[in-house]
Amino acid sequence: MGIQGLTSFIDHCGTFLTDDRFRNSKVVIDGSNIYHFLYFNSSVDQQHGGDYDDFEDQVCESFKALRDCGIEPYVIIDGGSEHTDKKFETLKERGKSKIDTANHLSKGHRRGRLIPTLARQVFKEVLSSLKVPFAQAIFEADPEIASLAQKWNCPVLSNDNDFYIFDIQAGYLPMSCFKWQNASVQRWSSQNYIPCKRYTTTSFCSHFNINRQLLPVFAAIAGNDYVNLKKMGFSIKFEDNSPMEPNRKRRVVFFNKLLKWLASFQEQQEALDNVPRLIVSRNNQHNMDAALQALSLSIETYQLQPGCLERFFNDGETPDPSLLPNHLSVLPHWTLLPLMRGKLSSYMIHILLLRPVIQAVQVEDPKLPSGNITSRPIRQVFYGLLLGERKEVEEYDREDTNLTSSMVKAILPSAAQHLQLHKLDQAPHSVRLEVFLETLGVSQSTLNGLPSHLKLPVAVTCYWLRHAHPQPDLPLLQALLLGLVYGELCRQRKSQREEGPVLERLRGLIQRGARRLDLGVAHAYSQWQRCMRDGLNLNQLLCFPLLEPQCAWLYKGTLVHQLVGQLRGGVTPDSLLMEDSSSEQLYKDMLEAILNSQETETSGQPDGPSADFDDDDDDDDDDDDGVCPKKVGVGKLQDCPNILGGLSNKCFVSTLSFTN
Repeated sequence: MGIQGLTSFIDHCGTFLTDDRFRNSKVVIDGSNIYHFLYFNSSVDQQHGGDYDDFEDQVCESFKALRDCGIEPYVIIDGGSEHTDKKFETLKERGKSKIDTANHLSKGHRRGRLIPTLARQVFKEVLSSLKVPFAQAIFEADPEIASLAQKWNCPVLSNDNDFYIFDIQAGYLPMSCFKWQNASVQRWSSQNYIPCKRYTTTSFCSHFNINRQLLPVFAAIAGNDYVNLKKMGFSIKFEDNSPMEPNRKRRVVFFNKLLKWLASFQEQQEALDNVPRLIVSRNNQHNMDAALQALSLSIETYQLQPGCLERFFNDGETPDPSLLPNHLSVLPHWTLLPLMRGKLSSYMIHILLLRPVIQAVQVEDPKLPSGNITSRPIRQVFYGLLLGERKEVEEYDREDTNLTSSMVKAILPSAAQHLQLHKLDQAPHSVRLEVFLETLGVSQSTLNGLPSHLKLPVAVTCYWLRHAHPQPDLPLLQALLLGLVYGELCRQRKSQREEGPVLERLRGLIQRGARRLDLGVAHAYSQWQRCMRDGLNLNQLLCFPLLEPQCAWLYKGTLVHQLVGQLRGGVTPDSLLMEDSSSEQLYKDMLEAILNSQETETSGQPDGPSADFDDDDDDDDDDDDGVCPKKVGVGKLQDCPNILGGLSNKCFVSTLSFTN
């Protein structure tokens, strides 16, 4: 992210970050950066797919600290709608790096950072519940963040070192120096403040005696997300060939020499005109022209333009269409406000622009196909609603430990054949619901009787049981549902004084310490989270035919992994749910809905659209895939008397019988 080595250089110099007691001010927050920062710096689980309730607590505590100090946060989340190829190579490199990180974590190593699948959604939900103003940018967020901060004369809070380059009068507060947990009180005023460091371009440029307009040139030549001269076949030769000082890092020396070179110019164009004297190409003049063009485009990304978000924050209105880039004309007008409110996935912009998309990576078994394949049929309908049938989207995803691409066809279920994207918000609710349920292969009657906010997770679980490979066994399903019960109890706990016996019992499982990671369990739940993510995106595009759940309460990785081990070891769900009839009933209702859905499938009902690719998901004769032979999937009816204590339930299982 940003300029490699610049943060270390600023820290090394030690004079540009001044102590600050931040209070009673607006602040524009880099939302995408902060949710990564809060997750990674709070020791919340990464190996088991995430503990979203713990993440919610971290977000709540951090924003409470801001409000206690009179700080008004305005959060901008990156929409990521870069419509050119300028940044895509960088994104692919990051995608490959995340695959490597996931592989290390799958082996039990603690090295690396990997954000869980639903963290972004949880972050948006928490901001909404806290009534923190936030916007999802519909194009690159950094210029919008800088523009709004300049307009309001307030600082930016981020950990993206690109903000060392933007000329923001009130400065930049590096998140790594922002002491959320150390809010203090000034003795003479009784006013709370947060200790932090503040950076301004004024102090930086004064020290190096350069015009602040040259900072974007410095960033471009040094190399950022948009241009890397070294990878283009260029090397940089300074006239100053003095030997490197002992104990000086090479990057520090490079930055000092580059800034000294820039100090001899006054304008950006003057510096650009002299770049051919600075860089040496191993190839021809054509490459030099390409390099100069790339540098110019990179420099443009740091120019502050009139932003589009002040109107949204002040009046709740979308920007004037004349202020939007031309490439965003592909967006139907009705989508603009939901996109900016975070009620539509910005992922859709990439699809409408026919840009390749890079699928997220999670900890799973690298020897098995990517968990994203399981939810691909849901995405195909998402693509179909946006593009129509017969179009294709290029997806990049994990294959073993490599990043590879494939073309994925857009499809439409029968219920969606007459829907038009520009009028999708006007389609009857019954039609939009039918499209969603047909995609997931679930009937409306299956969901009757369930709490409204759990209908979508249960529908997704029905889909997951049919499409996951290897097929999930019974303890995997039971643990997942017990995790949903746990989430409900945690949600209700916020309005209750005492913790009930079931919640206390389930919490006790977490406190016994993490077991060795079971890759079979991790892979199964990775697939479930991908299905949930794509189900949420489809539900949003269809204007919420089902109530959107609170994702913080849907999945707690360290709990459900423990539960699988307990259930496989002989513990029964009723022993965990006893003394709480409402929890027992909720578990029973969800389980029966899911099992009835499996029964409906075998009676000849459609199970949603088929994927357009050939795979071996039906060939399940591998004995070494790390899963129990007890299966819940398509097969024959058998009685399963111990799914919930003494209750007798019908359950679809494979032709293998349950054995104790």
